[in-house]
Amino acid sequence: MKVESLDLSGLLLIQLDVHTDARGFFVERYNQSRFAELGLPSFFQDNHSRSVPRTIRGLHYQVRPAQGKLVGAIRGRIWDVVVDIRPQSPTYGQTLGLELNDSNGHLLWVPPGFAHGFCVIGSEPADVLYKVDSAYEPSSEGGILWSDPELAIPWPVSDAIVSTKDRLLPTFEHYRAAPPAWDVQAPSR
Repeated sequence: MKVESLDLSGLLLIQLDVHTDARGFFVERYNQSRFAELGLPSFFQDNHSRSVPRTIRGLHYQVRPAQGKLVGAIRGRIWDVVVDIRPQSPTYGQTLGLELNDSNGHLLWVPPGFAHGFCVIGSEPADVLYKVDSAYEPSSEGGILWSDPELAIPWPVSDAIVSTKDRLLPTFEHYRAAPPAWDVQAPSR
């Protein structure tokens, strides 16, 4: 396993060891003691979503309890996107996108304080498996419009399929005007 700190403070790209042969592959996706050595939290639950090509989900976050995510694609390909929405962070308002797919063995650690989303790229559906470090709390979830012009995220799909809920999310300008009271601090990593 190789771990790389990314440009936005706190984000980690975890490159798992994928063992392949004529039969297929094997990968250890999670090992509690190895992940604890990286400073990652223990996880509360696993979530699994399946999305058709061109689907965009996001940009979502949760404030109380703040929620971190360990994201990976177990089928298909996704363009995974994060936005740093921690007002005191030196990378506040910056975005990062990268491909996660079912064969590259990459996981993205998205710490609390980021908005997260993804889109399905390619011609096949994608299954996304992600661990979260706290319980889902509907009353403290939030989001930012996936197509926000200020963020100008270069989504690699056209004619996106987006839920009504996600199409109605507020802009980053709206978020900046009244940011929620986060229960996290900018990570030291």
